[in-house]
Amino acid sequence: MASTSVTLTLPVLPLDDEVVLPGMVVPLDLSDAEVRGAVEAAQAAGGSGKPRVLLVPRVDGRYAGTGVLGTVEQVGRLADGDPGALIRGVGRVRIGAGTTGPGAALWVEGESVDERLADPLPGAVTELVKEYKALATSWLKKRGAWQVVDRIQQIEGVSALADNSGYSPFLTVAQKVELLETADPVARLRLAIAWLRDHLAEQDVAESIAKDVQDGVDKQQREFLLRRQLEAVRKELRELNGEKEGEESDDYRARVEAADLPEKVREAALKEVDKLERASDQSPEGSWILTWLDTVLELPWNEHSEDAYDIRGARAVLDAEHAGLADVKDRITEYLAVRKRRSDRGLGVVGGRRGGAVLALVGPPGVGKTSLGESVAHAMGRKFVRVALGGVRDEAEIRGHRRTYVGALPGRIVRAIKEAGSMNPVVLLDEIDKVGSDFRGDPAAALLEVLDPAQNHTFRDHYLEVELDLSDVVFLATANVLEAIPEALADRMELVRLDGYTEDEKVVIARDHLVPRQLERAGLAAEEVVLEDSALRRLAGEYTREAGVRTLERSIARLLRKVAAQHELGERDLPLHIGAEDLRGLIGRPHHVPESAQDPAERRTAVPGVATGLAVTGAGGDVLFVEASLADPETGAAGLTLTGQLGDVMKESAQIALSFLRSHGAELELPVADLKDRGVHIHFPAGAVPKDGPSAGITMTTALASLLSGRQVRTDVAMTGEVSLTGRVLPIGGVKQKLLAAHRAGLTTVVIPKRNEADLDDVPAEVLERLQVHAVTDVRQVLELALSPAEAAAPAVPAAA
Repeated sequence: MASTSVTLTLPVLPLDDEVVLPGMVVPLDLSDAEVRGAVEAAQAAGGSGKPRVLLVPRVDGRYAGTGVLGTVEQVGRLADGDPGALIRGVGRVRIGAGTTGPGAALWVEGESVDERLADPLPGAVTELVKEYKALATSWLKKRGAWQVVDRIQQIEGVSALADNSGYSPFLTVAQKVELLETADPVARLRLAIAWLRDHLAEQDVAESIAKDVQDGVDKQQREFLLRRQLEAVRKELRELNGEKEGEESDDYRARVEAADLPEKVREAALKEVDKLERASDQSPEGSWILTWLDTVLELPWNEHSEDAYDIRGARAVLDAEHAGLADVKDRITEYLAVRKRRSDRGLGVVGGRRGGAVLALVGPPGVGKTSLGESVAHAMGRKFVRVALGGVRDEAEIRGHRRTYVGALPGRIVRAIKEAGSMNPVVLLDEIDKVGSDFRGDPAAALLEVLDPAQNHTFRDHYLEVELDLSDVVFLATANVLEAIPEALADRMELVRLDGYTEDEKVVIARDHLVPRQLERAGLAAEEVVLEDSALRRLAGEYTREAGVRTLERSIARLLRKVAAQHELGERDLPLHIGAEDLRGLIGRPHHVPESAQDPAERRTAVPGVATGLAVTGAGGDVLFVEASLADPETGAAGLTLTGQLGDVMKESAQIALSFLRSHGAELELPVADLKDRGVHIHFPAGAVPKDGPSAGITMTTALASLLSGRQVRTDVAMTGEVSLTGRVLPIGGVKQKLLAAHRAGLTTVVIPKRNEADLDDVPAEVLERLQVHAVTDVRQVLELALSPAEAAAPAVPAAA
């Protein structure tokens, strides 16, 4: 390519956000001061030929480095009547330094560029020319610009062909500036081809989308017309039958299509709408379908509460609303911490399942199992729903009824989700151990799928018959007795035991929660009645004896009612401070005075043959006394008599205790000869309460040894453990609950099996500080610890082996 340049001095005509390429003819508005100044300056310069200006693009206030030499072809008026000039682009000019010239325009010096290519054109360039013309012809034909096609075909020069793309409306200003500043004609042609090819591809995609949209619109229009016709037919039929106009099916179809439903649920709902449209108005199936559709549409299929991943804040909420219960608080905190880490790492949903939890809170009544569910929901920022299962005997209560039955309803799980308005609430299954079974099925068996984290993401209710994802629900089940829960169901839940509160925890709960609530219910202000901690401690220790705090709250309520009544009668002035010494005058004497606080002569263990044991009941730990006596050899028959509604295991423990003393009596220096000819009677007071279990073995052995030796059992000692025929003390369960019961009863020394020492880790530290716990392996050690020292007349018990 031969390239020569000529220096030119021209007035600048700036073009704002517009580009003129060589070969283009454009009209310009002379009402613009800069345009008019440049044209007038070119006319004032004179010279042969037409006035010449330098057309320079100005983008965002910046001039391009290359302009176009333009000749003023004609000056006149534009189509709208404004003055204008017709300017033709001639060639590229590289802009140089500024200079002076006539008029108010800016004058610059520039060098023109000769862009002629060698002749003949190389084969590759010829192919580029053919490709550009073919693409341009295709584009122009789509626009219907047939008259322009011939002009494009007649252009021979590569430079002119490339510059002709300046007329293309789809090119941006930046692209046109790039064309202007590209001096090589072949490079410009390649740019023009690439942009034109991209535009055609985009246009093809747009046309394809438009066609699909049009096809969809046509289908919707046909469907709309058909439905209008169907509606008209139905209307005529209703008028013939004298019925009122109704549009239930159309309304439900629109509601289903507008609802945010999972794909499979939407398909099932639309099938039911189709059945509804085909069903006769007299058919009962229509009302069943309407009820089913209402239920499906009311379920929150895609509503999820955002978990509060403030772990410290959640723990603070749990600590503020519940005292103690460290195990369950730790478990909920761990659950939230793991969910937060999984969410942070993009592991929220794995295998179609989220990370739900199934916790079983097992403990005596009144320890806060039910209210703990609300606190867990509060800490997690989720909705809370309580499902009462006590006395439920029908499997359909859990899984729902088949729709073929009259009055069919979904199960309680589906209704709980519907009530919560969220697919991830905290659902409390209250009193799960009270679920029964009869000819209507076993609800506990229906709960197996609900509470199995590996299955509940595809839970199917018999009424809905569509899959419901329960994998993100936090299930909390409460129970008083773990043994009453079927083994397969208990295996699906993570067990968290709530074994009751210590006296210190009860005082905190009463001060922070119970007293403010009962003050409000009694119509008293916090400053009018103040219960001192000493009064609360005495209420918890002597007026109530329970694992939970329900009776304590009732005692506080009774106390405050008494104060309110006396104030209204004018018998007492407010404000009032109530101490421990004021309780007797307000609510009477204590009901549970510890054995250690009674007169020595009045204690149960004041006579030989009575020992203090520890047991676990449905209400938590409890103190259990064992009494033994020998019958008169002349009036009583020999043998063993047991009373107190004892179970088979406890009866066997009594036989073992008696057999051990008979075989080892001489070693223990006991008069075992009395056991051969005289009847032995062992009694457990509270005879109306059934009792069973092996943990009273050492207690019965101690009672019998006390009876035979004449030595009393120490008042402050309680014991629990199973005994073997050889005198070994074997481990038992419920150590924490039993030690809490001993602490509540005012006992200070507890004997437990050596193999239960590990269970002491679960006992609160403040309880262990007030108890002296002895871990033993042999019943001889028990007798040495439990029996009081032998008097002078009685034989001494040898040291424990």
